[in-house]
Amino acid sequence: MELGLVGLGKMGGNMRERIRRAGHTVIGYDRNPDLADVDSLKGLVDRLQGPRVVWVMVPAGAATQATIDELAELLSPGDLVVDGGNSRWTDDEKHAEELAAKGIGFVDCGVSGGVWGLENGYALMYGGDKENVAKVQPIFDALKPEGEFGSVHAGKVGAGHFAKMVHNGIEYAMMQAYAEGWELLEKVDSVDNVREIFRSWQEGTVIRSWLLDLAVNALDDDEHLEKLRGYAADSGEGRWTVEAAIDNAVPLPAITASLFARFASRQDDSPQMKMIAALRNQFGGHAVESK
Repeated sequence: MELGLVGLGKMGGNMRERIRRAGHTVIGYDRNPDLADVDSLKGLVDRLQGPRVVWVMVPAGAATQATIDELAELLSPGDLVVDGGNSRWTDDEKHAEELAAKGIGFVDCGVSGGVWGLENGYALMYGGDKENVAKVQPIFDALKPEGEFGSVHAGKVGAGHFAKMVHNGIEYAMMQAYAEGWELLEKVDSVDNVREIFRSWQEGTVIRSWLLDLAVNALDDDEHLEKLRGYAADSGEGRWTVEAAIDNAVPLPAITASLFARFASRQDDSPQMKMIAALRNQFGGHAVESK
């Protein structure tokens, strides 16, 4: 089938290549002309035969909204838009309603796979009406990993991005657990080969995973991670996961703690720890350190 793909960065560019390898036609547009097949969204729409399917892979928020607004004016009734970025699920409901008013279908799709997706395939979680999902199913089949698993019709519009959000929340907590274990092993004098301990866990243990494999790769590159600064950003999906937990009264202590740990990583001199040090000094005479 034919597909229009908007956004050809690290994810979008590799997705274009994987879809083409499966025998489909992909016409890509990106603001960077060196990456694009056409010079505008209009040029992309004009190149596609109806009914058209256009997949959007741009940053969540304003960029996605602007792209969908423009596509709403360019596409025709019976066409379909897929949002494969990291949009908030509540935005999906808004976008579906706006496009439906013009007779245009909408499917949201959470995509996981990163830079490895080109060769390994992408895990896909999509939401929308069965009829709209069917229109883009050949592309889902091209992108997913080989085998039985790796893609799911999660439910109605918004379900795909909600599932991807929860996936990323779990990812936060898993990474935090590996990181805390690594720091403790590095701290103890009796342990002298932390990297090989992590490597040994890759077989036969209940904590083996792709994240563990990546941790070993990182330690092979920099055994004690001395080249890195202890700073970790967050994509927003961890925050949305915690917010959804509050809205639904679902306890998420591990995921919430992992998000807050990232906030702590951005403080060179924690204001909270200043107060804790001051209080310990006040009630127990414990020593404090001056700058």
